Amino acid sequence: MLKHILENGETRENRTGTDTIGVFGYQNRYDLNEGFPAVTTKKLFMRGVTHELIWLLSGNTNIKYLVDNDIHIWDGDAYRGYKEYMAQCEPPRTPVEMEEFLKCIKDAKPNTLPAEPSGIIVGQLGPVYGEQWRAWTRDDTSFGVDQIENAVYDLKNNPNSRRIIVTAWNPAEVPEMTLPPCHLLFQLYVSNGKLSCQLYQRSADCFLGVPFNIASYALLVHMFAQVAGLGVGEFVHTFGDLHIYKNHLEQVKEQIAREPKKLPTLQLNPEVKNMADFKYEDIKLLNYESHALIKGKVSVGL
Repeated sequence: MLKHILENGETRENRTGTDTIGVFGYQNRYDLNEGFPAVTTKKLFMRGVTHELIWLLSGNTNIKYLVDNDIHIWDGDAYRGYKEYMAQCEPPRTPVEMEEFLKCIKDAKPNTLPAEPSGIIVGQLGPVYGEQWRAWTRDDTSFGVDQIENAVYDLKNNPNSRRIIVTAWNPAEVPEMTLPPCHLLFQLYVSNGKLSCQLYQRSADCFLGVPFNIASYALLVHMFAQVAGLGVGEFVHTFGDLHIYKNHLEQVKEQIAREPKKLPTLQLNPEVKNMADFKYEDIKLLNYESHALIKGKVSVGL
């Protein structure tokens, strides 16, 4: 993918202020029986993948769980949303600095909404993935559609259905989200007792984000498969805007020059039978060997 973008991509401006080189429309397929698709040409942040997916499946939209587990991939977006809110107050309020912002979240008691000194709730992302997956708003009532449990039901009772779809793109609520969904829709498909998944991702940072997304959805397929009593098939990853940020070009060249290693295997606690019951300790990546980490700055946006 990285080579394809470098050879065929065009330079484009975007909301972050850092230009990209990108292409539109691309697809990769991963046979999950050949090993777990964790990138080996640089170290994958699997701890972050696992905690984020557990957080998404919980339906939570506050970053406290992530911060408590030292996962900071959503900090920038949460802080940007907080600053925007403070600027819109009448009169506008002065936001605390990022360091104090995170301290307020960390210091809050478990299962409570953290607040900064003025009493403003912090760490909120709006109705992002978790809420859409677990409690999609239905009309003006408080009733929400649990798309994850609906998918599990169909996998068990109607596995040939062509309607086993989970979407996070809720047009009515996109304006309220700190970051609209990038991996916005996935479809599950059963064939010969094996579960496959196709994801549509509208926007994809190929160097930093995509390895994380691949691992996250491969893990999700394994989790669905275990709960539904199925084997695993393929993960199909379909992209809209697939890009490399220009401040990552040297890192990309370094990664491309490395030789891939053998894929690891995934081990789930076989006792877990419900999607909401998976904990971090239930998920293990075995025999993972990779080249060293290659760092790159995340482009969050204004």
